[in-house]
Amino acid sequence: MGVPTAAGIGLRTQHMTALAAGDVSAPAWVEIHSENFLCDGGPRLSMLNAVAARMAVSCHGVGLSLGSADGLDREHLARLKLLFARVRPGLISEHLAWSVSEGVYLNDLLPLPMTESALETVCRNVAQAQEFFGRRLLIENPSTYVRFTDADMSEVDFLALLVERTGCGLLLDINNVYVSAANNGFDAGAYLRDFPLAAVGEIHLAGHTVTGDGDTRLLIDTHSAQVCDAVWDLYAEVIARSGAVPTLIEWDHALPTLPVLMNEAAIAQRILDRAGQHIKDRAYVA
Repeated sequence: MGVPTAAGIGLRTQHMTALAAGDVSAPAWVEIHSENFLCDGGPRLSMLNAVAARMAVSCHGVGLSLGSADGLDREHLARLKLLFARVRPGLISEHLAWSVSEGVYLNDLLPLPMTESALETVCRNVAQAQEFFGRRLLIENPSTYVRFTDADMSEVDFLALLVERTGCGLLLDINNVYVSAANNGFDAGAYLRDFPLAAVGEIHLAGHTVTGDGDTRLLIDTHSAQVCDAVWDLYAEVIARSGAVPTLIEWDHALPTLPVLMNEAAIAQRILDRAGQHIKDRAYVA
């Protein structure tokens, strides 16, 4: 089932029973963290199957480690492919990051230097994953907290070249852009104006945590709060330029009730609807 051009929510364990049973109003679509469902059976997979029968599903991975010079784990690829065959997700995505070294998995999404060498590694791994899955993979821009001293290109140029060389798509996380801009001293609006929006197949919105003050101020991408006003403003600007794109509300920690999540999705939906009406109005005038 294809993912609709609408606002969805992340599917989390606390809400699965109600959504699987149809006890609540269903969102337009849901996204899962793929690695939480790499099992052969059991109640969790059974509930996911029930959810997938009611609404579209997107699979968002955290373990491929596309930046690993060692290459991809073929066993992990095979388990993901089996999950995709079971769930038939409308979209599949991964992070621009690395988390594996010499077979050891690290519990983090670690950043990559924006260098030609790193780009070649990521291109090779993305191409392998897409060939194995037989479909396009969306790559998410990271949240960053420091800058590498050596860089051959900007992050936007890195992602644009990745799209050009592999045919992949992009998952634009606007909260990640806002967090990275605040932490590293660049203009989030300028970043987004340069972003290759034509390649974006999905957008993520989330909340973050602010720590420290002054020189010690740091934004952390915790997915533990409502989307802030500044991120909503950036999202509206992007949608005004790109048109409607499937948009996910991510919330992983301090998880609220389902109505709170659905209210955040409703805000995103209103912005998507305004963009759709604007496009219709322009077509009518033309």
